[in-house]
Amino acid sequence: MRVAVDEDRCAGHGMCLTLCPEVFELTDDGWAAADPPDVPAGLEKAAQEAIDNCPERAIHLID
Repeated sequence: MRVAVDEDRCAGHGMCLTLCPEVFELTDDGWAAADPPDVPAGLEKAAQEAIDNCPERAIHLID
């Protein structure tokens, strides 16, 4: 599972960081970023919860 954050849509709410801090972080500009983009094993459910709860729908799965 790979994820990406659309910087144009992210409003910096930080919901993703709250739900899955092992994958998401806030940049110095206050926007979310996926680091690493490859979700570690066992964190898929938390990453999906972050995707589902993003108020701006800025997080997407990458094929």
